[in-house]
Amino acid sequence: MGRRLDAFRSGKWALLPVFWALAWPTMLEQLLQTAVQYIDTAMVGSLGTQATAAVGATSTVNWLINSTISAIGVGFLAFISQAHGAGDKRLAAKASSQAVLAVLVSGGFFTLLTLGCSSLVPVWMQVDPSIQKLSGQYFFILYSPMLARAATIIFGTVLRAAGDTKTPMRVGLWVNITNVLLNFLLIYPSRTLRIFSLEIPVYGAGMGVIGAGIASAVAFWVGGVFITIALWRHELVSPRGQSLRPDWDVLRPCMKVAIPNAFQRFGTSLGYVAFAAMINSLGDVSTAAHTIANTVESAFYIPGYGMQTAAATLAGNAYGAGNRAKIKELARVTMGIEVVLMVLSGGALFLLAPNMMALFSKDQQVIALGVTVLRMVAVSEPFFGISIIIEGMMQGMGSTVIPFVCNIVGMWGVRILGTFLCVVLGGLGLVSAWACMILHNIMLFAVFMVYYANGRWIPRENGNLAKT
Repeated sequence: MGRRLDAFRSGKWALLPVFWALAWPTMLEQLLQTAVQYIDTAMVGSLGTQATAAVGATSTVNWLINSTISAIGVGFLAFISQAHGAGDKRLAAKASSQAVLAVLVSGGFFTLLTLGCSSLVPVWMQVDPSIQKLSGQYFFILYSPMLARAATIIFGTVLRAAGDTKTPMRVGLWVNITNVLLNFLLIYPSRTLRIFSLEIPVYGAGMGVIGAGIASAVAFWVGGVFITIALWRHELVSPRGQSLRPDWDVLRPCMKVAIPNAFQRFGTSLGYVAFAAMINSLGDVSTAAHTIANTVESAFYIPGYGMQTAAATLAGNAYGAGNRAKIKELARVTMGIEVVLMVLSGGALFLLAPNMMALFSKDQQVIALGVTVLRMVAVSEPFFGISIIIEGMMQGMGSTVIPFVCNIVGMWGVRILGTFLCVVLGGLGLVSAWACMILHNIMLFAVFMVYYANGRWIPRENGNLAKT
């Protein structure tokens, strides 16, 4: 990290290779995660539309839980990246021990919460009564390793904040391999594979949706154990020798960043839950099309979110070093790259939408509906990319209040209210709901661009920065 930070300080020509060195492992990690989502969806989709709906109907609750824990990680990302920017390695290592405490508290809390509510969540999500029991069982299994999931999210963010994006990528690879292999063994019954003239008997548990849940749960435990070992052995941010007692000199600034971000993510994710519940009320075809389209779309967001992680880390470094000019230079370069990547990504999504939907469903109604909404959202991808870059850089500098307000107002004032008016009161379908989602993304782009143009997106609390 030290060499990378020196290069970052050295000037404009060093910016792109340093940025790429941080971004590509995150992009590859997200690509692998998305590949597993694709495989999961395709494997479960082969069991029928009801199986896809049983798994996908509660997926937005997954966003709700994961995003809240990720918000805690953002607090540590801002603190650690700024500590490295200021050259204070001791303080960064101290923050790592507090991240361990955060994992224990958040992991324990969400384990009790999710397992206790597992039978109720499908009811709240308006899942079809015929699949509520199966959906609840899947949910219970998926959230049993909540402690490991918290470790994977928070410890991965700590490592990225220290400039190590390769270790979380490697851990993600092992999680994905475990998930796919166990899916293969647990979802389907025993069968014979034919490879050319060879017939190979393959064991299968034939557990269907439940098997998919067990495969994911075991994979989460693998990730949690591996990322914990990696953090413990890390040269710069290992918590070894540090106290696990609450240290408010570290926790207070971390929580100052994390709490608004947690409210933002919780509020927006709760919006996703309400959004999905209204879509679930449209029936199995709309639920399946929405679930598959979300899965397909996630692959085309990878360039945006990979760039966001790198931008947040480098913005935190520059802010910790008190270099306002470097922050502005970073923003210009990053947004230029982001626009190009998201235009290409959106174009590919528009063209490949029919083929991508056909990978996961043979139901022509599901495919046609999914293609329509995917082509709609493809047009808005560049706008979404710009907003998440500005938001990521603000988070890296510890500014989370403005993103909180913008996202909450956009989610509930545009997406949810609009979907309620269109779907619940107007009797319109999935297309109208996705139109409200796109309008939400464009609204965020417009608001963040206003903050970027007037310079208010860069906080001035850092004493060194205020002088530059």
